[in-house]
Amino acid sequence: MTRFMKADQFFFPDGLKTGGFLEVTDGIFGQWQSQVPDDAEVLDYSGYKIAPGLVDTHIHGYADCDVMDCSSEGILKMSQALLETGVTSFLPTTLTSSSEALTKAAESIAQVAGTETGAKIQGIYFEGPYFTEEYKGAQNEAYMSDPSLEEFAGWQKAAKGLIKKIALAPEREGVTDFVSALKEQGVTVALGHSNATYAQAKSAVEAGASVWVHVYNGMRGLSHRELGMVGSAFHIPNTYAEWICDGHHSLPEAGDILMKQKGYDHVALITDCMRAGGCPDGDYRLGEFPVTVGNGTARLKDSGNLAGSVLKLKDGLKNVINWSLASPEEAIKMASLVPAISVGIDDVCGQIKEGYAADFIVLDKDFELVATYLDGEKAWEC
Repeated sequence: MTRFMKADQFFFPDGLKTGGFLEVTDGIFGQWQSQVPDDAEVLDYSGYKIAPGLVDTHIHGYADCDVMDCSSEGILKMSQALLETGVTSFLPTTLTSSSEALTKAAESIAQVAGTETGAKIQGIYFEGPYFTEEYKGAQNEAYMSDPSLEEFAGWQKAAKGLIKKIALAPEREGVTDFVSALKEQGVTVALGHSNATYAQAKSAVEAGASVWVHVYNGMRGLSHRELGMVGSAFHIPNTYAEWICDGHHSLPEAGDILMKQKGYDHVALITDCMRAGGCPDGDYRLGEFPVTVGNGTARLKDSGNLAGSVLKLKDGLKNVINWSLASPEEAIKMASLVPAISVGIDDVCGQIKEGYAADFIVLDKDFELVATYLDGEKAWEC
């Protein structure tokens, strides 16, 4: 079946197209056309914009579900609920935990990957456990250790090959060999929760690491005599920076500096959302830690430190536009194509392109989410 989407604007990877019609055939994007036959089936979104579905490559939970619950049913519920945030593809993200718990989490995701009817599982992200205690954040230091290829192989087997990304601290023992081996396997290595020096960070990048975990948070800061992790993220080229754009994890001005250093095409908007996303304020848990959610933040009960976020990616996108940090075209890429490229899944998602699954969102003039489409069919509507 072929039909055409009519809208005021279409956000393509190579630029903005104004007016016209976008072909969708059997759930697959076709070509943009300025005119269509009189008898064509048209879905009329005049007055609205059509953009690629958003891609969240760092998200721990949503709708009172947490990846570390190790529940396949919870993963499916999370997938379905994420449609209301504009996300059509995501990487369920683990926390630092025991090797056994991480194995169970990987198994629970792998059991249902490909059967989900909501946002598509495009892989798994292991955030840890190879971090350093000095910048543990809301990660459990009791489980932190040096990287092990044997241990990772066990997790990847449990995940049925779905682990696309793993984060570690560059100063751990054996990092360069571990990073080199994973790069050969096609797994993206991210750097974060770290007290590393510039030299240590650069060594990990030279071995193949390419992403910085939620820049500014959970990492050694910049000084004029030691660039640390923040300075490394700024200075080392051809790498991608995750950024939590909620206004709480870092100031908008800090995001402006990051974008000027990296360029919008190397900044991936993420949420780092925990289970309370889309839920009322109150008491929750992030992994093993009690958390209080209120005033747009999630904080550890014992210390008051930030513990992930409750950010919806559609709102992060809107923040970047409203804060005048990027043009709408740039901001949309930062929430779709750039994160997809950063973990090597841009061949299946993150852009409106002929031959790709027709996963897209409809936005109004204020960039509020109106509808989410999967495979050319409306899956959620405001």
